[in-house]
Amino acid sequence: MVNTDKKTIDEILDRGIIVDAIPSLEEFREKLLSGDKLKFYIGFDPTSTALHLGHARNIMVLEEFRKLGHEVIALFGDFTAMVGDPSGKESARKQLSKEEVLENVKNWEKHIRPLMDFDNKENPPKIKYNSEWLSKLSFEDVVNLASNFTVQQMIERDMFQKRIAEKKPVFLNEFLYPLMQGYDSVAMGVDVEMCGTDQIFNALAGRTLLKKLKNKDKFVVVLGLIANPKTGELMSKSHGTGVFIDSTPSDMFGAIMSQADEMTEILLVNNTRISLSKVRDILKEEPMEAKKITAFEIVKIFYGEGEARVAQTSFENTFQGRKFFETDTVVKVQKGKELKECLLLNNYVSSAAEFRRLVKDGAIDFDGETIDDARYKIEKPGIVRIGKKKFVKLEF
Repeated sequence: MVNTDKKTIDEILDRGIIVDAIPSLEEFREKLLSGDKLKFYIGFDPTSTALHLGHARNIMVLEEFRKLGHEVIALFGDFTAMVGDPSGKESARKQLSKEEVLENVKNWEKHIRPLMDFDNKENPPKIKYNSEWLSKLSFEDVVNLASNFTVQQMIERDMFQKRIAEKKPVFLNEFLYPLMQGYDSVAMGVDVEMCGTDQIFNALAGRTLLKKLKNKDKFVVVLGLIANPKTGELMSKSHGTGVFIDSTPSDMFGAIMSQADEMTEILLVNNTRISLSKVRDILKEEPMEAKKITAFEIVKIFYGEGEARVAQTSFENTFQGRKFFETDTVVKVQKGKELKECLLLNNYVSSAAEFRRLVKDGAIDFDGETIDDARYKIEKPGIVRIGKKKFVKLEF
């Protein structure tokens, strides 16, 4: 039985996570309200050892549609991961071995289990692997699939244009990637593909193939990427802001607390199951308190309430100055001195330019509050976080 409660559907669609749908968001809403049982899927190429909060958010949205009564599939691209998606890449991805991919898949399966109700007897989520069908395609099959697209369609993509302009190689297997992802839709006969904004081209390739090969339409439901609303930077390992699911509860809590203040609302909306009305109430709290609630709720999803409370207590005792005993990280400073000068003098940053960059990236906190002024002056004792793992206690 499919749940068509309008309020529940609106909560999912209007939360701000789903940013578009093809052919349109309103048509998708109407389809959900119709009561038809749909087959949803979202795919992941396991190219790293662990998922991050962006992956987790996508699985959580998929679970919301499962709870409405729809069939949902989490697809691991164990075949496509060995090729590498070129989307947004300025150079070709390093190809992974089958053994590396299978090891990653094993980790990812473990990490998504807290996010979906696999014990549900009536409508359990499904996990599939695209090697099941892609490894069986003949060369003739691949040629036939390729005949549905033109070189112009592929070469027009921004990352290929950039590489060509810079005289960097574009490999033929990268042209084939959208065909492979597109064929996933055909093999599973889906009604809805969910994808990030960086995957729209590949998802539309699937829409084309599904229509031509099975005369079936599918919705492409587009999820926004998790990014800092001030800087536009994606939450990622390269920016020192990634939060990975294989972290310990304490490390996960600390990594969330180290995010810039403006990320609190983003994480509450994307990575918790708190209602939008409750989110608005939390955001009225002091920034530090709102961020702690956010960290607690996210850790609770993966490790349970008990571990989340332990992680919060550990953070408060260690990083809010209540039990900070590492004397080698204590620095004496003068009241009113610029923080930049203090960190430069004690070699916590290598240059004024590095300090300004860290401030711009929201990577420096004082007692849990993000510093956004490069001329910030120290007016009280406290604990400074520089980047993700450096902490120093300032005393007068």
